Amino acid sequence: SGQDVPGFKLEHPCSSVHQHSHPHSIKIPGDITLGGLFPVHARGHAGVPCGEIKKEKGIHRLEAMMYALDQINSDPELLPNITLGARILDTCSRDTYALEQSLTFVQALIQKDTSDIRCSNGEQPIIRKPERVVGVIGASGSSVSIMVANVLRLFEIPQISYASTAPELSDNNRYDFFSRVVPPDSYQAQAMVDIVKALGWNYVSTLASEGNYGESGVDAFVQISREAGGLCIAQSLKIPREPKPGEFDKIIKRLMETPNARGVIIFAHEDDIKQVLEAAKKSNLTGQFKFVGSDSWGAKSSPILDQEEVAEGAVTILPKRASIDGFDQYFTTRSLENNRRNIWFAEFWEDDFRCKLTRPGIKIDPEKKKCTGEERISRDSHYEQEGKVQFVIDAVYAMAHALHNMHQDLCPGAMGVCDKMDPVEGRLLLSYIHSVNFNGSAGTAVLFNENGDAPGRYDIFQYQMTNTSNPGYRVIGQWTNNLRLNVEEMQWTGGSRQIPDSVCSFPCRSGERKKMVKGVPCCWHCELCDGYQFQADEFNCEMCPFDMRPTLNRTACRPTPIIKLEWHSPWAVIPLFLAILGILATLSVIITFIRFNDTPIVRAAGRELSYVLLTGIFLIYFITFLMIAEPGTVVCAFRRLLLGLGMCITYSAMLTKTNRIYRIFEQGKKSVTPPKFISPTSQLMITFILISVQVVGVFIWFGVMPPHTIVDYDEQRPPNPELARGILKCDIADLSLICCLSYSILLMVTCTVYAVKSRGVPETFNEAKPIGFTMYTTCIVWLAFVPIFFGTAQSTEKMFIQTTTLTVSMSLSASVSLGMLYIPKVYVIIFHPEQNVQKRKRSFKIILSDDKIPKKEFSQGTMLNVDRN
Repeated sequence: SGQDVPGFKLEHPCSSVHQHSHPHSIKIPGDITLGGLFPVHARGHAGVPCGEIKKEKGIHRLEAMMYALDQINSDPELLPNITLGARILDTCSRDTYALEQSLTFVQALIQKDTSDIRCSNGEQPIIRKPERVVGVIGASGSSVSIMVANVLRLFEIPQISYASTAPELSDNNRYDFFSRVVPPDSYQAQAMVDIVKALGWNYVSTLASEGNYGESGVDAFVQISREAGGLCIAQSLKIPREPKPGEFDKIIKRLMETPNARGVIIFAHEDDIKQVLEAAKKSNLTGQFKFVGSDSWGAKSSPILDQEEVAEGAVTILPKRASIDGFDQYFTTRSLENNRRNIWFAEFWEDDFRCKLTRPGIKIDPEKKKCTGEERISRDSHYEQEGKVQFVIDAVYAMAHALHNMHQDLCPGAMGVCDKMDPVEGRLLLSYIHSVNFNGSAGTAVLFNENGDAPGRYDIFQYQMTNTSNPGYRVIGQWTNNLRLNVEEMQWTGGSRQIPDSVCSFPCRSGERKKMVKGVPCCWHCELCDGYQFQADEFNCEMCPFDMRPTLNRTACRPTPIIKLEWHSPWAVIPLFLAILGILATLSVIITFIRFNDTPIVRAAGRELSYVLLTGIFLIYFITFLMIAEPGTVVCAFRRLLLGLGMCITYSAMLTKTNRIYRIFEQGKKSVTPPKFISPTSQLMITFILISVQVVGVFIWFGVMPPHTIVDYDEQRPPNPELARGILKCDIADLSLICCLSYSILLMVTCTVYAVKSRGVPETFNEAKPIGFTMYTTCIVWLAFVPIFFGTAQSTEKMFIQTTTLTVSMSLSASVSLGMLYIPKVYVIIFHPEQNVQKRKRSFKIILSDDKIPKKEFSQGTMLNVDRN
């Protein structure tokens, strides 16, 4: 291009070259020239580009570059026989001004068409070729670096910054020629995220001063925490640039809206930090908040002055830095005589010693003393090395090491710069910059990642008040790409070693599932896996299989205990007691009847049917033992067989008896011919036919559904699973049980009907009425049994209640039969044997024809005669 670059003034080709052709730059000659950008002056006001001189951030850093160049040029091992030069510019802390100045660096790369330029005497002009800048050290502010980087990348000039920390400069696509020896702010945010996680916090608030520093810091923290997961932001609050009265009280009030978020991440300026602490103290919230502060808080005492109690336990972060002793020795020996290469040094001298130098044509201000030139830095003025000096030196050394490695590869054995490095190719140099790895001025490694960023190195402090010789900041760890935190050295409010909680929801206990709060992944409600559910995973409860119940902590399922009716159970003791009494009584009756088998009372009772009936009564009592015995195939088979059989035998015999008496007396009213089938043999046949119906039914049941045991888990399955039990029992449903007993109940009802019909029989025929009373009582017993049996169907102890009800009802019905029919006879046989004699006989004919004889005159002999025919 034949045009000048805007903002860059090409010096007149015919004018003489002199020292002050660049009044705002320092030129140090060398074989290879590096550019330098430093904020020597502050931003000017009212249209003036530059303001007052910046002693620390400007002069200290600038001198650090020249110090590093001196060290490199005097080092025989690093770039031997090659001298590094420099062109150092002042950015005046303004991005637009810095852009204009940085065009100096690209001047040599812009082709100029000078064919039409002639001197006044008509001769061809002699144009000084500007020096070629191979790389730039700087800038300081991130906004300046961003502006300059956009230009330098067009001309492929690598740039290494010593102070720019904006996260956006890590974008390798937009700022590919930019590198830095300081870690970006995103690393600081990463370190803070790691600290929060190491403390076990997952729910924190953020607080930022309005502006680039605070907002970008919090944005980086939020972004990294979102990517890392497991960390939620309760609130993100901003402190206005110009806070109104009461603004900080409002901020504290807002923070208290989420009291569980005790951790507060704070990216704020010193004054804002101080006022936040004041507001917390004013609200009597000392110890409520645990602050994690950025490097603006660092290890400074000014933000916590008079607010130490509120700040106790605050964790702060500060880039790891070191003071370079060699630079202190170099800088404190600088004077006006030995440092003429720094064109701004005289201005610094005046400002540092508060004096005025005499210059031609300039009148000295009488209020300011005259500079003698004998003043000495540190002796006559306060001196403290600026914090970024270490990084300036490391940046220059990084460029030198890259050039050294490049020279060794391209110019092996060459003394000085060879043709391959003239000119230096920018993209190749960039690759050498990214691959350097050496120990820097502070003894720590200097290297770059793929984005050109230096590794993050931070010291982590905690402000502690107790157990220390004096209250103050204590180093509790460091962060270098990963966190090393000494948690055991941390102290909190009142010297406590217990890390305070800052969590939205506490972990759920065993057996509780998390029910997440929508949109807040760190917050949840804990819901108990109730009933028969167990905790399948963190978020779900599932039902245990039907034969299992949850463990006490509900994290798994365990088999449900299996029980049966035990012999010593209260539900079994009473039926067993009744059954044993009944069996003893029945056996006593049977023995008595056998002993007095031929006596009139035994014969009159109908011996054959009596023995059948007593066998049935015995079986009714015996079934109690089968009902309580441990279920098994044999036991279940006998239960089915004997459950209805005992009653069936008893009521079949009774029905046959009542039917016989009824038929005899009904026939006697019509004729003297005795009715058929009233002989003992006939009676037994009728009884066994009736019994066979029950037996056949049971065997059909065996064929359709063979007897077996089951474990019933539904019966004892109350709301509390600890009380759940599986019940081992025979596979006999309630309906099957009723069907099994229904035939016996039918016999019983039929027998009752005949007993009612036979109520008119003379009293001396004493079998009819006792059977009648037996039937009435038995009906009442069984009518009571039905509601009790089915009314307990929903009870947790259903099986026990029903078994007891059934066995007691059967024992009672057997006892009624035994008591009504046989106990009176046994009483007479044993205690009144004189009554157990045969009376005079009367013919059946007389009995039936003598209608006028009062019923009371029928003798026992008549009854005997009827029974024996």
